[in-house]
Amino acid sequence: MTELRFDGRVAVITGAGRGLGRSYALLLASRGAKVVVNDLGVGLKGEGADAGPAEEVVREIIAAGGQAVACTDTVTTPAGGQAIIDTAIEHFGRIDILIHNAGNVRRGSLKELSYDDFESVLDVHLRGGFHAVRAAFPLMCAAKYGRIVLTSSINGLYGNPNVVNYSMAKAGLIGLSNVAAIEGAVDGVKSNIIIPAAVTRMAEGLDTSAYPPMDPALVAPAAGWLAHETCSITGEMLISVAGRVARAYAAETEGVYRPSWSIEDIAENIGAIRDTSNPWLFAPAPSGHLDHLRRSFKMATDGAAKT
Repeated sequence: MTELRFDGRVAVITGAGRGLGRSYALLLASRGAKVVVNDLGVGLKGEGADAGPAEEVVREIIAAGGQAVACTDTVTTPAGGQAIIDTAIEHFGRIDILIHNAGNVRRGSLKELSYDDFESVLDVHLRGGFHAVRAAFPLMCAAKYGRIVLTSSINGLYGNPNVVNYSMAKAGLIGLSNVAAIEGAVDGVKSNIIIPAAVTRMAEGLDTSAYPPMDPALVAPAAGWLAHETCSITGEMLISVAGRVARAYAAETEGVYRPSWSIEDIAENIGAIRDTSNPWLFAPAPSGHLDHLRRSFKMATDGAAKT
C-alpha cells in the first residue's frame, strides 16, 4: 500500500501541545507536513499559560527531521483565531489543513453550572472552532483546496451528565462542519468531524481502570486520513475509540403523512412515526437540506393525491 503523505502541505493544529493534538501533529509532520503547533499550555480548566508544551512538540518534530513552529495565540477570540492562521501564512506561505482540537473541561450539573464555566467551554470548543475556520476558510477557497477537521464527541451526540457546556459545544461543531462542507464543495474544501476517545488529561477524575488501550496514537490515523488530499468524504463524522473506527450519522424515520393532525393523531401514530425500519439518510453536502425538503414535499404531494 502506498504511504499517504503530506509533502508540501501546511497544517494548523489547535491544542497540539499534548494529548490527541500532539499525536496529530507528530503523525502529520512524520508524513511531510509543515505544522503550526498551536497551544496556550493552559490547565485543564483553562487557567494559566505555558509555551512549553507547544515548543516541546516543535522540538520533537524538528529533531525527527520535520518542520514546525509553535503558536500560543488563543482560539477564544476572533483576533486569536486570525493570528493562528496568520502564523501559517507568515512561516510557510499557505494553509491547507486545519484541525481544531483545542479543548477544556469545566464540570457542573445543569442545575448548578455557573455561567462563567458555561461560557469558558463554549469559548474554546465552539467559538474557537468558528474563529479558526472563519480565518482559514476564505484562504482555502481561494486556493481551491482545503481540509478541515473539527473535533466533536460522543457527548455531542448523546449527551453526558455534568458537562452540558461540553455537550452543547461539541454538538454545535457538527453544524459548523456541515456548513463548511456545503459552502466549500465548489472550491475543493472538505470539512469533516472526528469523534475521538482517548485517555488524556481530559479524562482527569474519571475511573479509566477498566478501559482497553486508548492511547491518542490510536486516533491519529483517522484524523490524518480526514486531513489528507485523498479523503473521499465531506460533511461526515468518523468515530475513533479504542481501536474501533466507525461512521456516525443523523437519519430520519420515514414518518407518516396526514393532511391534518391533532394531538390525538400524534398519540395514535407515534409508533409508526418512530419506526426506524425504512430510514432516510441525507448527506449534508452538497444538498442534504434541499433533499430533505424535496422528499418531504413529495410525500405530502403523493399523500394528498391519494385523498
